[in-house]
Amino acid sequence: MRDDDWFEALVQAHASAVHRYLARRAAPSDVADLTADVLVTAWRRREDVPEGAELPWLYRTAGYILANHRRKMRPVPVERVPDEVDDADPADLAVRDEQLREVLAALSPRDRRILLLHAWEGLGGAELADVLGISRGGADAALSRARARLREVWSDREAASGPGAVTQKR
Repeated sequence: MRDDDWFEALVQAHASAVHRYLARRAAPSDVADLTADVLVTAWRRREDVPEGAELPWLYRTAGYILANHRRKMRPVPVERVPDEVDDADPADLAVRDEQLREVLAALSPRDRRILLLHAWEGLGGAELADVLGISRGGADAALSRARARLREVWSDREAASGPGAVTQKR
């Protein structure tokens, strides 16, 4: 049975990862509340959290909570980047890279999500499949396709001579 000790261990092990996940996707003023919502959901649905795949389950739940939050018509500034950068986190530095932001913006939301889950959250294989709600083979194929489209967008961007060349969603 999953009790207070189980939940405390879950929070200790994964709360900061969930917070970082949301910090990259939501307005800074909403991150703490969204993180709390994810953890409350984990407590409420503790019997549904798969043993050994807690973090992917939390990421998937965070994705749903973030989508619901956005549907409430609260503005979530996509172009806004925090003023202070944690130099220890390369993902935060990458967010400041204008070229990277342009290339990511040119990808479809699904490809962008898959690549960010893999690169920023460190998910691969079974964990990525759990978050996406698809099979392991499907996740591997989706990641491979997303990487190929990313390479294509980078190549197109390098071939273009002027700024703003990356505009098409793929």
